[in-house]
Amino acid sequence: MLNMKTQGDAILKKFVQKKLLLYIVPNVIFNTVIPYLTLRNLGPVYLFQGEYCFARFLLPMALFLPFIITFDMLRKTIILSEEGKAGFVLPDDFSKNRFMFKMAGQNGFASLVVLLLMMLCVHLNVPKGYGFDAASLSLILGAVAGTLTVISTLWPIKKVRELSAVHQ
Repeated sequence: MLNMKTQGDAILKKFVQKKLLLYIVPNVIFNTVIPYLTLRNLGPVYLFQGEYCFARFLLPMALFLPFIITFDMLRKTIILSEEGKAGFVLPDDFSKNRFMFKMAGQNGFASLVVLLLMMLCVHLNVPKGYGFDAASLSLILGAVAGTLTVISTLWPIKKVRELSAVHQ
């Protein structure tokens, strides 16, 4: 997306930048502040133990955030393409809904599995009964939310452009 060839590319680049900003700011803020306010007075926070464990915040976010953002970006990018403003054209036999749900599901499931495996590695490598600081975990959660937002915004655009390039 760095090489600007057409007006459609410029429109798509501006669209992506705007959506990225609209997605990343609230996701980072909410996914940092809400866990911090919930966990700050509880003392040590555990990864998988207790009513307010870290997995309770991280794992649903790891599944739903990429799913929703990927689906929304695909939907809006496909609409831009149909209007002729995206700089690429999708094939006539393109199954929009199937592609959107499949890619959104794959992104959500992949991020869930990766973060779950990372949490299990941390859980297995820390001493039994070790608790984490709520502020640190909240910052980590915000950083993960920001990373997932960027990946879930840019990856669908790349895949749709590749799909349109293959069929031209």
